Amino acid sequence: KIGSEMDLFSIPDHSPGCVHFHPPGMAIRRELEEYIRAKNDELGYDEVWTPELNKAELWKPTGHYENFTENGEMFNWVQDDTEYGLKPMNCANHAHVFDTSSHSYRDLPIRISEFGTCYRNEQSGELSGMLRVRGFTQDDGHAFIRPDQIEEEIRSTLGVVKDIYEDFGFEIGYKLETQGDNAVGSDEMWDDATDALQAALSGEGLDYEIEAGEAAFYGPKIAIDAEDAIGRQWTVGTVQLDFNIPRRLELTYVGEDNDEHYPVMVHRALLGSFERFMGVLIEHFKGQFPLWLAPEQVRILPVSDDALGYAHRVKNDLDEFRVEVEDRDWTVGRKIRQAHDDRVPYMIIVGSDEQEAGTISVRDRYEREADGVDPETFRDHLESERDEKRLEPGFLDE
Repeated sequence: KIGSEMDLFSIPDHSPGCVHFHPPGMAIRRELEEYIRAKNDELGYDEVWTPELNKAELWKPTGHYENFTENGEMFNWVQDDTEYGLKPMNCANHAHVFDTSSHSYRDLPIRISEFGTCYRNEQSGELSGMLRVRGFTQDDGHAFIRPDQIEEEIRSTLGVVKDIYEDFGFEIGYKLETQGDNAVGSDEMWDDATDALQAALSGEGLDYEIEAGEAAFYGPKIAIDAEDAIGRQWTVGTVQLDFNIPRRLELTYVGEDNDEHYPVMVHRALLGSFERFMGVLIEHFKGQFPLWLAPEQVRILPVSDDALGYAHRVKNDLDEFRVEVEDRDWTVGRKIRQAHDDRVPYMIIVGSDEQEAGTISVRDRYEREADGVDPETFRDHLESERDEKRLEPGFLDE
């Protein structure tokens, strides 16, 4: 409902389970991408891009092919006697990137991130808006590390995860998903990986529940769950520890002893998929996005056509923000009501008095007002509110 009212996205019949992002929704997504890029930089990741179309052979050594085709989740077909598929996850492609070069123990950790689009053939009855889809883009990342780097790597990732969800004002829960019936590799490796994740969670002072048997087939997982508007829990971010896939793909690095060793893989998604995260986010804020995420941050409402020129000059002075001028032939009252309905954080009202004085009148969506505001003062306020990613700003810093 909110997505339709704000023109954020659509999921048409011709693309079942695949989200079309409209310009306002794409504005939010771009902000999320840049936000996560900054977090990836903080964690030391290098961004890559890998294709969605691959030969099915890519996923057979890892075990993904067997698992996804057995459940009917993989989109695959045969062409010219060769089987192809749309990637259901990014880790095999990232392993390929790692494997294109030789590595010394001094090079590790090697961290690769991607806004990688994947496809899974969810049953039509299981599809649910943005929350359960067939096509999705993950803020995915894989770190290739030495065994002695495990705890530090997991803890630093969890520390950033904690900061992220505080920035959005989410109450989140942590679950440790342990070895299931479809697990590959030895019990000893699973025990070591599970113990390492528990140590990292405890080291960060995080409470967690254990979900026995719910891990992916290749390693235990920390699942970060957020709650939607009706109280349902959705897994958004994840952190997984994997001893198995590097061995299956024969990924190696040269150790201090000059012998070859298998790295350990950390699979992590900070937000999860943009689709699911945005679905939860839209409901979390009820469309009343904080300034930095709002698709339209400021709307300028000229009192009459005579003030249109001044309204556009004010807009030009705020060109670093997403600003629109309301130029429809409406009364000011109707323009204000529409801006409220559109959930715009700030309105600027300008008429002959403001134009003559070189000032603006400011109104926010909580109906707080201020007259005779210096435009530069207001711009400084917007910059501060945006850069600090405030969730509940004071009006003009009062």
